[in-house]
Amino acid sequence: MKFEMNPFSLHKNNHTFVKCVLCFVLMGLAVRLLFSDSVGFSSVVDSVETPSEEKTEHLSPEGQKSESLEDSLPFQAPVSVYFRGNDNQTSKNDSAKCDIFTGEWIPDPVGPVYTNESCHNIEFHQNCMRNGRPDSGFLYWRWNPSDCELPRFNPARFLDLMRNKSWGFIGDSISRNHVQSLLCILSQIPFEVAATEDFGFIVDDSFKFSVTFLHLEAEKLFSKLGFPPNYHVEEAVEVYHDEEYRSKRWHFPSHNFTLSVIWTPFLVKADVFEDINGVSSSDILLHLDKLDEKWTQQYKSFDYAVIAGGKWFLKTAIYYLNDTVLGCHYCPGRNLTELGFEYAYRKSLQLVLNFVSRTDRKGFVFLRTTTPDHFENGEWFSGGTCKRMVPFKEGEIDMGDVDRIMRDVELEEFEKAAKDVVTEERGLVLKLLDTTQLSLLRPDGHPGPYRHFQPFAEDRNATVQNDCLHWCLPGPIDSWNDLVMEMLVNG
Repeated sequence: MKFEMNPFSLHKNNHTFVKCVLCFVLMGLAVRLLFSDSVGFSSVVDSVETPSEEKTEHLSPEGQKSESLEDSLPFQAPVSVYFRGNDNQTSKNDSAKCDIFTGEWIPDPVGPVYTNESCHNIEFHQNCMRNGRPDSGFLYWRWNPSDCELPRFNPARFLDLMRNKSWGFIGDSISRNHVQSLLCILSQIPFEVAATEDFGFIVDDSFKFSVTFLHLEAEKLFSKLGFPPNYHVEEAVEVYHDEEYRSKRWHFPSHNFTLSVIWTPFLVKADVFEDINGVSSSDILLHLDKLDEKWTQQYKSFDYAVIAGGKWFLKTAIYYLNDTVLGCHYCPGRNLTELGFEYAYRKSLQLVLNFVSRTDRKGFVFLRTTTPDHFENGEWFSGGTCKRMVPFKEGEIDMGDVDRIMRDVELEEFEKAAKDVVTEERGLVLKLLDTTQLSLLRPDGHPGPYRHFQPFAEDRNATVQNDCLHWCLPGPIDSWNDLVMEMLVNG
């Protein structure tokens, strides 16, 4: 019996099938969004399929380089589209009276608003899911202040507020980690693209009409749920990077919004003698009376700046004042006065905040506090690991001595600068972005061994250097942007 296939009939059936699929997806999306608040945490996926090595990702040369952990120290399908925050950022109590930095991490069945596949700005070493991290439970928590509600970051509103503005993130690799988180949240794939891009059909006008109709229905649904009209967030365009891809700048053309990260781990002038692998040929020379011009020369161009110091101050260094050796930190064998990292960190922050307070520039400046690490059973250089898979609860962990010292210095110097009458006269808004305590409670959010691609592919018992300082993307660091948004709107 001869069987003849009708191509037109098959094509029509394909159309019908795809239409049904799109309708089903749209209905599922509506139900999920409408009832997501009542979904239990049991929906959290405990494991995901490890991405195939054959699947490639858009990586900058930075991602291809083998950057050492010392140098930066001392595929999962989309879970959700943009989740609506309260446009008024309304809190339970008066926002001015609420400490948004005190609270706990609570289960969040919605999960992150982006994935490692929908964002192309994730640095290789923080792309934990691509690198084969087998668990995904760490993605399903959100920061919940004790006395008020913290709305989710609203990317569309943020970009609208930042039209014709510029941001600068000034600091070390944690600042770069932070700016990549913000880029991923802002550079989401629009719903229309996500709904059609995965279908490999050549469609006719009839099918295009059906898809357009579904999109219009989706826009009505988004409108009912509180989304902005014609919801769309554009992809950032990288317009600059330095030779080592440590400092970068991006531009959002539709909003004329510029986002920069300036790599300056000490904030002050520093002579660093390290190669790309973090191997030192000589001690670091720190000039405690001179700021790093890499950021001071650009500072006036920023409407908003996020400034932070970090763990680089723990490294062996010789301290200079007026081009004269003053002392050092951890320099055994040298006939120099041991001043300690606290001395250098305080002097550097004083210089930074004095510059910020007295520069003729209006705008916002956030001083972000230190980021704790979670190395256990050793340090980064001695086999330390971070294997925990859930957040700590308040009281289950104490802040380490180094983090406590650094945060105390930050709080003390910030308080002095905030009281400076010159700051008020110049129209400068100085804010403390106190991320230390909430970050301390997230030992599960680091890359650990998954700073490397498939570290256990050949030997599941392999000894691998862990990263327990930086953050996976998506990950806990995304909540820092919720805090920033709240401080901008109600701060």
